[in-house]
Amino acid sequence: MDATDRALEQRIDELLAARSRSSSICPSEVARSLEPDDWRPLMEPARRAARRMVARGEVEITQNGNVVDPSTAKGPIRIRRPR
Repeated sequence: MDATDRALEQRIDELLAARSRSSSICPSEVARSLEPDDWRPLMEPARRAARRMVARGEVEITQNGNVVDPSTAKGPIRIRRPR
């Protein structure tokens, strides 16, 4: 893991902490908060950060409100605290 990976994980934690326990965030919010003008290159790293956090039991990845396997999730995802 490099400094960007650590920053992405930290930002996921910060964004989730600022929301209600039942709220979720989009990886694009994480990327935009770190690089507002050039956030698109951070989209896949943000998704990878979320997958690492899932592996540690810190977050869940959802699609359409349902928890999904992060290794097979395709398309838009949301990140939330485990319920």
